[in-house]
Amino acid sequence: MDEDTGDERLGRRERDILALERRGFSGPGAKERAIREELGLAPVRYFQLLNALLDDPRALSHDPVTVNRLRRIRDTRRAER
Repeated sequence: MDEDTGDERLGRRERDILALERRGFSGPGAKERAIREELGLAPVRYFQLLNALLDDPRALSHDPVTVNRLRRIRDTRRAER
């Protein structure tokens, strides 16, 4: 069992961001609309929070499949630059 307890759970906003990333979106602009309407965030701020979340070990524990998939995408894009 982990020695770290208590604050190790993700907050509601972080969980909502990961849940949104698990969904598929049809058509251009659908994801940005969902970000604004469901989370009340500007897309730029959303992607800043998401990027930080991908480096958070709590996010990896909460949803390893989604976090690892997004990390791979991020790493590929960085390598292409």
